[in-house]
Order: sequence, then C-alpha cells, then structure tokens
Amino acid sequence: MKHIRNFCVIAHIDHGKSTLSDRLLDFTQSVGEREKMDQQLDDMDLERERGITIKSHAIQMHYTHTDGTEYVFNMIDTPGHVDFSYEVSRSIAACEGALLLVDATQGIQAQTISNLFLALEHDLEIIPVLNKVDMQTARIDEMADQMIELTGCAREDIIEASGKTGIGVQEIMTAVVERVPAPSGDPDAPLQALIFDSVFNPFRGVIAYVRVMNGTLKKLQEVKFIATGAKYTANEVGAMEITPKPQGQIGCGSVGYIITGVKNSSEIKVGDTVTLAENPAKMLSGFEEVKPMVFAGIFPLDNDDFEMLRDSLEKLQLNDASLVFEAETSAALGYGFRCGFLGMLHLEIVQERLFREFNMDVITTVPNVTYRVTDTKGVVTEIRNPAELPEQNNRQMVEEPIIYAQIITTTEYIGAIMNLCINKRGTLTKQTYLSPQRVELHFVLPLAEIVFDFYDRLKSISRGYASFDYQPKDYQETDLVRMDIKLNGENVDALSALVHRSKARYVGAGMCKKLRELLPRQQFMIAIQAAIGGKIIARETLSAMRKDVTAKCYGGDISRKRKLLEKQKAGKRKMRQFGSVEVPQKAFLECLKLD
Repeated sequence: MKHIRNFCVIAHIDHGKSTLSDRLLDFTQSVGEREKMDQQLDDMDLERERGITIKSHAIQMHYTHTDGTEYVFNMIDTPGHVDFSYEVSRSIAACEGALLLVDATQGIQAQTISNLFLALEHDLEIIPVLNKVDMQTARIDEMADQMIELTGCAREDIIEASGKTGIGVQEIMTAVVERVPAPSGDPDAPLQALIFDSVFNPFRGVIAYVRVMNGTLKKLQEVKFIATGAKYTANEVGAMEITPKPQGQIGCGSVGYIITGVKNSSEIKVGDTVTLAENPAKMLSGFEEVKPMVFAGIFPLDNDDFEMLRDSLEKLQLNDASLVFEAETSAALGYGFRCGFLGMLHLEIVQERLFREFNMDVITTVPNVTYRVTDTKGVVTEIRNPAELPEQNNRQMVEEPIIYAQIITTTEYIGAIMNLCINKRGTLTKQTYLSPQRVELHFVLPLAEIVFDFYDRLKSISRGYASFDYQPKDYQETDLVRMDIKLNGENVDALSALVHRSKARYVGAGMCKKLRELLPRQQFMIAIQAAIGGKIIARETLSAMRKDVTAKCYGGDISRKRKLLEKQKAGKRKMRQFGSVEVPQKAFLECLKLD
C-alpha cells in the first residue's frame, strides 16, 4: 500500500488537464505507440469534437521513481465545466491528492477556486501546477503570485509545466510520490469499496469502478451492494489501464473495476458501498448526493418508443450519475420523462448522447427549476412543472431557489457584467480585486434567471474573459406566474413556462416573435398568443400560404375575382377549424434564447 498513489487532476475548463494527462501517460509508457492519440482519456466523440471533458476518466500507471522504487499511480482526469462538477466531487472522494492546474496565460478562474475548496473539504493534498508556461503570452510570476495567495503554498512548491511540450512532467511525478500520502486502510478488515463510477457494456452488463477503502476484493467472491441489497458473484476484477486488465484481486487502497453480470441498471448506484455477502461491513459515508438544478421534459417523437427511451435513459444514467428522471405525461406530447440536469450544457449533452449512442430522436420541453409553493392551508409542495402551479386563489406564497454566483473578470468588463446581473434580478454582495487588472464579483441571483442563456451572454459581453461558478443558497419569495403559449387558441403545454411577473410581457412577446420565425407556414392563418390565465399579453400572426386563385381571370367584371377570393377565404376558415399545428423540435429551445 505504501507504493500506491491515488490522485485527480482538477482545473477550470480549457486549462490543459487532458493534454497534461496525455504527457503523464507518455512518460510512464502506459500507452503503446499504436494506440497513442490526443485527448487519450476522452473516449467520447462529443468530448473530442467540443474539446471538453464531460466524464471523469480513471487510469492506472506504473512509475519507477529516481531511487528505483516502483509506484502504482491511479489518476482520474476530471471535467472543468461547472455543469459537470458532480463528476469532480465523485473523483475527489476516491483520492488522497490533487493536481491543481492553472493556465499561465489566463490565471485563476471561478471553477479553479470551486474545485480547490471541494478538494480541501476532503483533506486532499494539493500540488499546484502552472500549465502552458511555454506560451509567449504566459505571465508566470504574476500567476504564481495568484496561486500563492489562493492556496497559501510557497513559491518553490509551484511546478511549472507544459502539457504540449512535456516540461515539468518529471517534477510532477516526483511531487506525487513525495507529497501525496499513501492510502490508509486495513487490508484484514471486512471489505469496503466505494463505487465512484460505472458504465454499461451491452455484452457484460454493468461495469462498476471502485476504490477499495478496507479489505481486499477477490475474483469469484460473493459481493453485496449495501444500498440496494443485491448480491452477485464478482466474475472479474482488475485494474483500469488503457484496456481493462483482469487480476486475481484488488488490494486495499487501490482503484479498479468489478464485473458481476448485472444487467439491471437500478441495482448498482454510484456512491454505493460494495462489501462481502458473508462478512458485510458498514456503508461508507461522506459521498455527495446529486442536486439537479434544471428540469425539462424529454419525450420520444413516436409514443411507441416510450419503453425504448426508458431503457436508454437508464443506461445513460450509469455513465452519468447526475442525470435523474421520472415518468410524466403531456397533453401535446404524450408519455415521456421529467429529467433533472445540472445545467443547460448538461441538458444539451444528454440530448446529443441519446441520439448518438441510442439512436433516440427526442423532443425537449421548456427547462425550468424547482419552486416551492405554500397553499392556503400552509402545506408546502415542490413543483417542477408549470402544470403543477396552483391557481392564484389556492396559493399563499411561491418561493424560488437563489444562488451565490462568483464571477472573475478583467476590470474593463465590470460595468457590462453588472448590467447583465442586475437585469437578471441579481444583487451585488461583494467585489474583490485579485490584482490591479482582475476583479472577483459576488452576486445573489435567482437560479431561474441563469439556466437559459446567462453563461453564453456573460462570455459574449466579456469576450470570453469572464469565468462563472455558482453554489445553491436558499429559497426566497417571488411573484411567479404561469405563461401559456396558444396556437390558434389551443394551449401548447410543452411551451408553458413559469416566469416572474415583471418579465412576463417581455418573455411572452419574445417567444411569440421567435415562434413566428420558427413555425412552418400552413394553408391557414395561425394566431400565436402568450397568455397569463385568461389575459392575452402578446400576439403574433403567421399568415397563410395562398394560392393565386385569380390567375385564370384575365378579363371581365371585378365580381368574378371577388367571388373566387371569397370562396378561398371560406375554405381557409374551414381549414383553420380542423387544421393542427406541428411544432418543430428546434422551436422548443430556440424560442427561449431571447436577446
């Protein structure tokens, strides 16, 4: 055990985690020349296309230290985007140390601070690394001072490195050996192994990734999953190298995988504890539960695919433990699921993965957050769907979730960012200058105001320089109304939204205008209306496609043309009574992106 080191790589998005991980794999010769590629640990097409890490990736490396001692390194590369912070929390729970990466050209960003505090809560040993020092725009001394102020480390503790050229890789390896403590645990105690991730293999069932805290996990032992109570035989256990490497056992303090042949995804939960059926131990504590921030309905294009969508979501949940869902029905869309996400990027990624990995075409409804409603009897209920909001005379109070937002930016964009946050009903609580050119702003904001386009607009007005992070705070009373969108007088419940009364007219007018652009024209006129209860607050009209019925009239009295136009008008009126309006998939999310 004293020759094992478990550590993760944490940083803000685009600070070079995956590239530096590639260099560490090269240095320890963990990847053969034929398998070598950029972003080695990012095995999803989406990750390579977007250049971001969506899922944590664990890998085992063998390193020979300068004194000739062989060490086993279990490294976890984590995502940097705020929407995937749950992946980071799970990785941190399985480690004793962390490489804290900071880009020498960009400096400390909001997510860097958030991940650092997460690691310190778990008492991880922090190794500060200044990445991209080979770039001409690198400000090494200035960024080193920022790191010293943030972490309280000494200047000589900071390792200067480059994921591109391999500078500092040897120093990182030495620091991991010398600074990261060896795992603690009792090899002779009853087995306790934490499940920190899982994937679904169509041939072998669920593969669970575990960190053994106490005891030893051996092949063919009967194991028990404490949370679900399920018992299975460990058909295969092993280490997670570039390709899974079967072994006879996983020792105390090590990270590995276990295959039990479980086909039902609900029987293995991330955060559960694996123990032996004949000599069970207690469940491990301290694992963070997922808290979805954004809720949206996901419906199949064809109602016959409902069961297929359920299976797809269950398998996807194994790869993405932060996804939660429950069944719901919609008058317009039929049977589907109300899903919880950590943010809008997470929603977008899930939708894309359903299409790519399971060939599921889905319709996503208007995303919203969880509100608390107190009725006239004083009973408090949580609502996640606009249809669940009681009528005005049946409710006493509505509360919305609020967050602490932390924005780090350069001084020239302070005014524009403050305007954006104040327009989003935010309140400035603190302003701190990290350096003469960098400032940290703290706002209290309603969560509902940031879930749609806040992050995109923040990046636009700051030319990409501002970084954003947030933590849930509490609930506060709000004046909430349900806004319905009507097409020819019929409610489209999938487009209903819960909005603040002060913004209802603006949002309603914007959605009507967007829908007018997005809806395909029909043979009849379509009235697009936004309504609160029985009151219409905005309207747009989509004119009908018309055939030139007067083309054959090339002479004679005007009454001949009028007769034909009146006949056409009557036909359009009749068509409008029976015609139905199909809302295309892209309209559901596009109409929310209001300027």
